[in-house]
Amino acid sequence: MGGVSDLPNWDELIPDALGVIFTKLSLQERVTVIPRVCKSWAKAVTGPYCWQEIDINEWSNGCKPDKLDRMLEMLITRSCGSLKKLCVSDVQTEKIFTLIAENACSLRTLRLPRCGMSDSIMGQIAGRLSMISFLDVSYCIKIGARALEIAGKNCLVLEGLCRNMHPLDTAGKPLQDDEAYAIASTMPKLKHLELAYHVISTSGVLKILSNCPKLEFLDQRGCWGVTLDNMFVKQKYPKLKVLGPFVLDTYGNDAWDDYSDISDSSEWDFVDGGMGEYDVVDSDSNDGMWDDEGRLDDELQFRFYEGIEDAGMYWPPSP
Repeated sequence: MGGVSDLPNWDELIPDALGVIFTKLSLQERVTVIPRVCKSWAKAVTGPYCWQEIDINEWSNGCKPDKLDRMLEMLITRSCGSLKKLCVSDVQTEKIFTLIAENACSLRTLRLPRCGMSDSIMGQIAGRLSMISFLDVSYCIKIGARALEIAGKNCLVLEGLCRNMHPLDTAGKPLQDDEAYAIASTMPKLKHLELAYHVISTSGVLKILSNCPKLEFLDQRGCWGVTLDNMFVKQKYPKLKVLGPFVLDTYGNDAWDDYSDISDSSEWDFVDGGMGEYDVVDSDSNDGMWDDEGRLDDELQFRFYEGIEDAGMYWPPSP
């Protein structure tokens, strides 16, 4: 029976293999823990295999725009064009939408809820989103039918669309089917569609159903202008599952895509700093950097080490 010395050293694994292993860890661990273990791990965690899927949706919710932009610039750049999935909310700056598009050659899932995208920005970037199969632009109040039409004409393999709205943004507004018609005319391959709290009519929904024959799921909760005959739907669209318009439970994340284990943004932070600028604070200490509710003070910043190649002397031996 072999001893401990017979076990392979983790630092002997190729960076790609380590990167795949590290994807099983949370974003916080990959950004603030793994880079400090040893030089080989730090090199692996900055490689593209760790960042083919970036899910910071929960972390980005309510995040300051400049901090969010810096995080996305760092992570998307490290994906080196291999990005397959991006989930992030509250993106507001045009440069980030452009950055996403420039790195979208392998992108399949794009979730951008509560973002500041406009019809104009969609027109600028949609040509590079041709491989997208799932798009989430829920609660994006600056886009309309034009943006959806542009997306549909460019994302030719689109199978899933989330275009949910907040009830306060649509309350009291007259019925409008322009977005429904844009979806119906440009997205024939849709299988999954969410339109919660939209001001669409029955006519708009029927147009979608007739033009999207592959549709398997339709969420129309809160769409009070829609009255579909259940018997008609069951007979004509036997494979279709329809939710709504009555809201029977709290609207939440759908089952189309799993979310990664992301820590709350109030508990950790980072700065994309220079060589050697990486500090971690023990959350159990009570030195004035934590508020009364146990959250990290806004001024405390984790520094994500970038001077890997030139600072081997700072690194401990590999495990």
